[in-house]
Amino acid sequence: MATDLATPPKAAPKAKKPKRADKVPLGTAVLRYRWLYLMLLPGVAYFVIFKYLPMYGVTIAFQDYLPFLGYSGSPWVGLKHFEQLFSGPDFARLLANTLILAALHIMFVFTAPVIVALMLNELRVNILKRSIQSLIYIPHFLSWTIVAALTYVLFAADFGVIAAWMRDLLGDTNKVDYMAQEQWFREIVILQQLWKMTGWGTIIYLAALAGVDPNLYEAARMDGASRFRQLWHVTLPAIRPTVVVMAILASGNLLDSGFEQIWLMTTSLNREVAEVFDTYVYYAGVQNGNFSYSTAVGLFKGVAGVILIFGSNWLAKRMGQRGLF
Repeated sequence: MATDLATPPKAAPKAKKPKRADKVPLGTAVLRYRWLYLMLLPGVAYFVIFKYLPMYGVTIAFQDYLPFLGYSGSPWVGLKHFEQLFSGPDFARLLANTLILAALHIMFVFTAPVIVALMLNELRVNILKRSIQSLIYIPHFLSWTIVAALTYVLFAADFGVIAAWMRDLLGDTNKVDYMAQEQWFREIVILQQLWKMTGWGTIIYLAALAGVDPNLYEAARMDGASRFRQLWHVTLPAIRPTVVVMAILASGNLLDSGFEQIWLMTTSLNREVAEVFDTYVYYAGVQNGNFSYSTAVGLFKGVAGVILIFGSNWLAKRMGQRGLF
């Protein structure tokens, strides 16, 4: 049977686009999920009352605030306190001290939980793994006051165990007061943070490691991959998004050195390297009563933290990672 070539074939009917779901009015949605919104209220109230309403107080950074005149009666001075901060003799020293501690924190304290979590993940004896996890969590629950007291006991020149051990190791008969010397301040602070924070920081990474598909390890073993190759090509890529998110969050706290720890470890002998923005705000505002100037310092630190979070998030996306928002 001959085919009629002159007759053009009929075009296939176009597939109909799926209809968009009708938009639910806001009132209907609230009424439908009223119990969920009701459970949300305490959290929203907490952030509004304790996080957002106090932000009104940062306006005194642009005033010469006097308590008996209040917010409305104190004179406005513009950027006077910020100019005083940036041109003052303390700014460079505070910035250097804070950034050095932040760099050491990123190098050691941020990376230690990742390494410890990877080591724990390689343990095959569950009771040993859980015992180590429990032991390294304990320091997190101790206050910085106790940590500072323990440090003093260990490093005291007269009776400190570590101080005596260091003398024997170095063959030095002179007693060294590590707590009072500037050159040992940062090392001791980082050791404290490692001891207190490493165990608790492993929780998030161990949770991320628990979500790695076991089939990936099975496939790697079938391909002849060693334990190190499995770690490099399976484990690390699997937890990379978690590490990136934690790094973005940590970047916002780069200028936040932790007031309590630094204040407890600061003495008149090591103040030159120990003073950071957090303690400077306390000395300027609480001890000297310069509320507007100390608020300006705190506002500068907060704005810098926000910029660092957005900058690190942008950098993570530029490097092909998902980012935080």
